[in-house]
Amino acid sequence: MASSVKLFDSTDLTFDDLEPGTAAALLSLGGDIALVLDSDGVVRDMTVPTADSQLGATDEWVGRPWIDTVTIETRSKVDTMLREAASGGVSKRRQVNHALTSGIDVPFSYTALRVGRGGSIVAVGRDMRHVSALQQRLVEAQQSLERDYWRMRHVETRYRLLFQLASDGILVVDGASLKVLDANGAAALIFGESAEQLIGRPFPFGLDAAGGRTVTELLGTARSAGRAGDVTVSQADGRRSFHVSASCFRQESATLLLVRFSAVDAANLSVDGDASSPARVLDLLERSPDGFAVTDLDGHILTANRAFVDIAELASLEQIRGTLISNYIGRPGADFPVFLSMLKKNGAVRLIGTSARGSHGNQTEVEVSAVWVPDGEEPCIGFTLRDIGRRLAVGPQGARDLTRAVEELTSLVGRVSLRDLVRDTIDLVERHFIEAALELTNDNRTSAAEVLGVSRQSLYVKLRRHRLASPTGDRDDQPLS
Repeated sequence: MASSVKLFDSTDLTFDDLEPGTAAALLSLGGDIALVLDSDGVVRDMTVPTADSQLGATDEWVGRPWIDTVTIETRSKVDTMLREAASGGVSKRRQVNHALTSGIDVPFSYTALRVGRGGSIVAVGRDMRHVSALQQRLVEAQQSLERDYWRMRHVETRYRLLFQLASDGILVVDGASLKVLDANGAAALIFGESAEQLIGRPFPFGLDAAGGRTVTELLGTARSAGRAGDVTVSQADGRRSFHVSASCFRQESATLLLVRFSAVDAANLSVDGDASSPARVLDLLERSPDGFAVTDLDGHILTANRAFVDIAELASLEQIRGTLISNYIGRPGADFPVFLSMLKKNGAVRLIGTSARGSHGNQTEVEVSAVWVPDGEEPCIGFTLRDIGRRLAVGPQGARDLTRAVEELTSLVGRVSLRDLVRDTIDLVERHFIEAALELTNDNRTSAAEVLGVSRQSLYVKLRRHRLASPTGDRDDQPLS
């Protein structure tokens, strides 16, 4: 008898006096379920756990072919096991899914064994529901780790962009050795060296003697109190003076200091002391935390402030100037004509909810307001973007999309019959949850069907009906063998 496992060396000595009842008990103890089949593969008897309410009325399997009790996609495995057992005596272990009358698919791992001289076969199965649950938890954990990894990558990208775009000089200093760990471009300009040359040098440097002592005391205060207020120091050559502040933070087990240099002359409101001058207004717009961009009437960006450049995930204004604002706001080629139409009708656009996209693929929910000057020497449109991602974070993105889609259907009341509205709403909700399950399981339809509590065949039918079926197939779990 061919086998995939090593059998006993002396079956005559071990099982010579074995009674039929004892043999049946041994078979039932060998797995969670045991099926006695005739030579045609019809179930003649079986044993199942009596306390398993999910299996339900499995006694209905008796008298039916074993192949009719499993799902369509696993019938070929049953046929293969029956042929292997009939020819070689024992089959390899394979996973099949039983289709229960309750609509739930239950996975079992079976091995078929030929017994007796009449061609009878015993199929002993192990319950794989706990393994499937562990696999699902592993998939969810892996997806969570990947999301956290990419979230950290996006955070790092934002940090680097903000760090390099800051107009003030910034140094990251080790709290123990006072060596510079990082420096932005503005700091390199202040000290007249490249950022790479500043890294590794003991701080302070480049200041006069009094300024060096003052900054040393400032760093000591920041280490003990967590933050130290502004002090005014001068460069060693006396050409420029700076306000210096420091704050302390921890990264892993290290204590780091963030040292900021801002020019004294740049802190004044304006050259002539007039806080209401147009130059001061432009400076405030540049420093605004909300994104601001000016475009021509075709949507080409003429200028933008630092916050808008950050939203676009670019390094400088030169990279964004001349590009279409629709590349970063709303649907490309669709939302800008809507904004233009509303401007022509009302003169302004107020608090329109949409999404903003960066060049690295990061998206955020924003509110957009716009105003235009069509009669000036250079007609233009001004856009203001406010990030509302935190405000909307109380609900999942999918729920917001679904709510928005249902609201769109609600607008059809009075034009479409109630029956059609209810049907379309049900289809919309069903499609939404199927897409969510496929996304959760990384397009693994076997796992998606288990998550949704439907059979694979039922899921296939729904995928075809909603036109979600992929022409390249799906990613299924490999059969256990």
